[in-house]
Amino acid sequence: MDNQRILTIENLHAYFYARSKQAFIRSVDNVSFEIHQGQTLGMVGESGSGKSVTALSVMGLVQGSPGVISGAIRFHTPDGPLNLLHGIDRHVQLKRHNGRIMTVIKAARPWEKRLQRRMKGIRGSQLAMIFQDPRSAMNPFSTIGRQITETILRNTAISSRKEARDKTLAWLEQVRIDAPKIRYHNNPHGLSGGMCQRAMIAMALAAEPTLLIADEPTTGLDATIQSRIVALMGQIKSRLGLTTLLISHDIDVIRQLSDRVAVMYGGTVLENGPVDAVLDPAAAPKHPYTAALLASVPDRRLIKKKGVLKAIKGDVLDTINTPKGCRFYPRCRQYHGKIVAACVNQEPPLSPVAQGHAVRCWLFEPINSG
Repeated sequence: MDNQRILTIENLHAYFYARSKQAFIRSVDNVSFEIHQGQTLGMVGESGSGKSVTALSVMGLVQGSPGVISGAIRFHTPDGPLNLLHGIDRHVQLKRHNGRIMTVIKAARPWEKRLQRRMKGIRGSQLAMIFQDPRSAMNPFSTIGRQITETILRNTAISSRKEARDKTLAWLEQVRIDAPKIRYHNNPHGLSGGMCQRAMIAMALAAEPTLLIADEPTTGLDATIQSRIVALMGQIKSRLGLTTLLISHDIDVIRQLSDRVAVMYGGTVLENGPVDAVLDPAAAPKHPYTAALLASVPDRRLIKKKGVLKAIKGDVLDTINTPKGCRFYPRCRQYHGKIVAACVNQEPPLSPVAQGHAVRCWLFEPINSG
């Protein structure tokens, strides 16, 4: 596996204004990570943890006011790193208190124009995405063949429609759609959920992107189809050497397809490391949230012993009212007396606990008493 970085995210913030509560929803709050060539980084966490908004921010698909407001998304090209958010700070004014963003003033229209200019020639060609619901992401009035063909014509050097059509049929074969020449003429609603997802994968890969983002690619599919889609993605990954950002609630999917894992909670990354170190229940050290997630997932040993799943007590963090200390502290069961004051009052940094493995927890970080 190459050590060349493909994507680097630094201190990304994406907030949305809730008019009913007159406050900001901190969907993504100071997220940083990187993905290297040929790697698959899996992102896991409960609903509302910020996984999908992070992915949409990379694709330049977060709009509205305020949306993405600060940070850097560096996409590494052969010509050097390209910050996809370069210059957006000219259109955003932030007021901070104790290091936290409290007020946002954003000129949405010029911000969006700058972002779209920045993404031109990148989104769809070098960056591609598989969405949660393929039917809603595809044009219901156009055949899947036509949509994939148009993707090829728009995002590759191919200019001949016949050549693009042949390429489309080849991709439909690669994603194991039966009778590709017939399915080419089907509209999305004429396909089963599994076939539609395969067509979405073919469309995302048709321009042979540098980075593929897969957001819950097995959501809404029955167990049999899920396993086939996971197997298909595994085959494509090994055959093409894809660099992938994979988002899933299913820890088993992350285990099968990922090299590294980022565990998100409350809009930020709580743990980041190799998949074996993070998602092996027996491995240590581990963030208390990661340990609680793994304990809440059934496995063969638990089923054989007729054991009881351990639910994570408490409610998912309200990212409107994020605490000034550790975000997971109200639900944590591992803190002890020596660190309680820090857990309540100071947000821990994402600190290394082993080579390539970092955890955001005071259990593993010396407390700053100054």
